[in-house]
Amino acid sequence: MTKNNEKLMSGAEIFVKSLEAEGVEVIFGYIGAKVITIYDKLYDSKIRHIMPHHEQGGVHAADGYARSSGKTGVCIATSGPGAANMVTALATAHMDSVPLVAFTGQVPNTMIGTDGFQEADIKGITMPITKNNYIVNDVKDISRIIKEAFHIASTGRPGPVLVDIPSNILADQAEFNYPTTVDLPGYNPTYKGNKLQIKRAAELINNAAKPIIYAGGGAIISGADKEVAELAKKAEIPVTTTLNGIGIFDENDSLSLGMLGMHGSTEANLAITNTDLIIALGARFDDRVTGKIDSFAKNAAVIHVDIDPAEIGKIIKTQVPITGDVKSVVEELIPKVKKAKRPGWLKEIDDWRKIDKKADPALNDKLLPSEIIETLYELTDGKAIITAGVGQHQMWAAQYYKYSRPRSFISSGGLGTMGFGFPAAIGAKIANPDQDVFALVGDGSFQMNIQELATAAKNKVPVKIILFNNQYLGMVRQWQELFFDKRYSATCLRRQIDCPPQCSGPNQNCPEMIPDFIQVAKGYGIQGQTITNREDIESALKAAIESKESYLLNFMIEEEENVFPMVSAGGSLKDMILRKEQEKYANK
Repeated sequence: MTKNNEKLMSGAEIFVKSLEAEGVEVIFGYIGAKVITIYDKLYDSKIRHIMPHHEQGGVHAADGYARSSGKTGVCIATSGPGAANMVTALATAHMDSVPLVAFTGQVPNTMIGTDGFQEADIKGITMPITKNNYIVNDVKDISRIIKEAFHIASTGRPGPVLVDIPSNILADQAEFNYPTTVDLPGYNPTYKGNKLQIKRAAELINNAAKPIIYAGGGAIISGADKEVAELAKKAEIPVTTTLNGIGIFDENDSLSLGMLGMHGSTEANLAITNTDLIIALGARFDDRVTGKIDSFAKNAAVIHVDIDPAEIGKIIKTQVPITGDVKSVVEELIPKVKKAKRPGWLKEIDDWRKIDKKADPALNDKLLPSEIIETLYELTDGKAIITAGVGQHQMWAAQYYKYSRPRSFISSGGLGTMGFGFPAAIGAKIANPDQDVFALVGDGSFQMNIQELATAAKNKVPVKIILFNNQYLGMVRQWQELFFDKRYSATCLRRQIDCPPQCSGPNQNCPEMIPDFIQVAKGYGIQGQTITNREDIESALKAAIESKESYLLNFMIEEEENVFPMVSAGGSLKDMILRKEQEKYANK
């Protein structure tokens, strides 16, 4: 069925009318010659347009909008370099199952394949990093393809869909016929789990002595937070999460183990090592979680619930595979699971948890990320949305801010994209104007998309930026410290004039650091301050919180502060590298 309007419209007008019919509220886009006709029609539309200052930043902003709201993000770029600049951000969204629809302009279809000016085969380029993609060959197909793109992006296992539109198609004319349904016979995601498998899962849970719920981003996507909590509390099952699963379960709850994996909590890593049953909910057993496969949960049976059957059994052998939506499956599972108390298992976990309580070194005059983030948590009552780039600051954000609700922690998990956090925060703030949004960034990651300061300022998006400035590419430097005898090759971010390329470490009379982030921010019209003393942490955070505009806090943290616990690449979760204070306690 279609809604008909006999007035002929240009492809560009049909494009805009289709987005309006789809309920799109915000587009993140960068204009160019091949999409100029679209922008002419957007001029009269009520759809809000946010222009980033790099196409990658625009897609990351649409990504943050989608992750924080559950809606589908929309972004647009012109042909050739504009489209190619989207690639890293589309791969980021693809790895983390984020619903996006990306539109790109293209040279006229009569020129495709001729190496015309600003031509790139963006459909071919993005095929491995999108859930689906299209090139529009007839103006009459625009509305149908847009309808299908939004449906595919947001259903089943979500993901980005790209639609490439030649400029002559945007100029052609047709009637506006926006479909009310889609017809995709080969695309039928499974939402309901197999009843027999659910019964088997319940039997395993009822007979387990040391079960553990391992929840990932798929549980958040399905909106299963209440169901996960009900299952955990009914059967007294501790809960651990992936990086993207943070927030599915209240981390203040006594059953919460926090994140597991390479930089997971001691109790989470030891619990999953010693469990006899893993209940995997919307998680894919990636290598940052499992460590060495041969030693991962050797004595555990596995129940694996995922809407994507390709993920089940891909890494870890599964005894009870259940293809379906996490929320739907857990709803059916709960009545079949018996109430239980597990005092012995929880006591064992509590003993491991005490090791993590020794995680921080003795406080001194140096700025420690843990204290900064814990103070932020207290001042925001744990209710802020936190975004993070990639690196040490990402792990600190995951470890020290206690998340109690889904979609409150947003970061690049699968691809690990530096520069993600700040533009994602802009998108998250636009989607959630009444919530405080903090972008936690490192000095390396921030500079990947620092130009988006202009986007925040121009559009009056009050994002608060907390910069952990250690003058290094911190996570790589940590690896160099632990595994390469402190040979800091190409990780120092200070000025390199009269400085040897092989940095020998901090406090070696190195030249000054660059840039002066406060001056850069002021150049974009954003205020901020540099903090070097512990006693100024709280007042600086309060200044940022109280500001009605974007605000930058440049914290000069301890240069060689590391992230612990840590599992070396290819190592076993049980063989964590701990801080000295932790090691002493663990050996008692």
